[in-house]
Amino acid sequence: MSADAPLWLPPAVWAEVEALATRLTARGWRLATAESCTGGLVAAACTARAGSSDWFERGWVTYANTAKVAELGVPAALIEAHGAVSEPVARAMAAGAAARAGVAAALAVTGIAGPGGGSAAKPVGTVWFAWCVGGQVQAERVRFDGERAAVRAQAVLHALAGLRRRLPG
Repeated sequence: MSADAPLWLPPAVWAEVEALATRLTARGWRLATAESCTGGLVAAACTARAGSSDWFERGWVTYANTAKVAELGVPAALIEAHGAVSEPVARAMAAGAAARAGVAAALAVTGIAGPGGGSAAKPVGTVWFAWCVGGQVQAERVRFDGERAAVRAQAVLHALAGLRRRLPG
């Protein structure tokens, strides 16, 4: 861990933030985040780095479905048809964040961190991620083990690493 890494941020997350900062800055790109179950932890990790204003544009915590609709432009019909924790909603969150922030890179996280809220179809630990890079959206579903804090921590790392893997060069 570098000397500038905050003690509260896990080394693996800090490494992803550093890598993203380097790649986004090199391209002159900025990042926007749209978070639900992580409650702003992705944005907090990014802005823990000094100089993040060079590459981090803004973030939304759209925990409620009404916020996803009002702030990110997620169609209410998508939420009604698929639920907030779904591929179509994650994709719409990422695309909405990119469009509303006017950035080339955006990521979205929506899931069930627990301890309640899960179902047979969507158990606790189910998280949908979406990344919008250069106007192209990709999504992925992951099922994390552990209690609420562990699910959220794993989701932050996965969101950042997923974006890094999708960025050009």
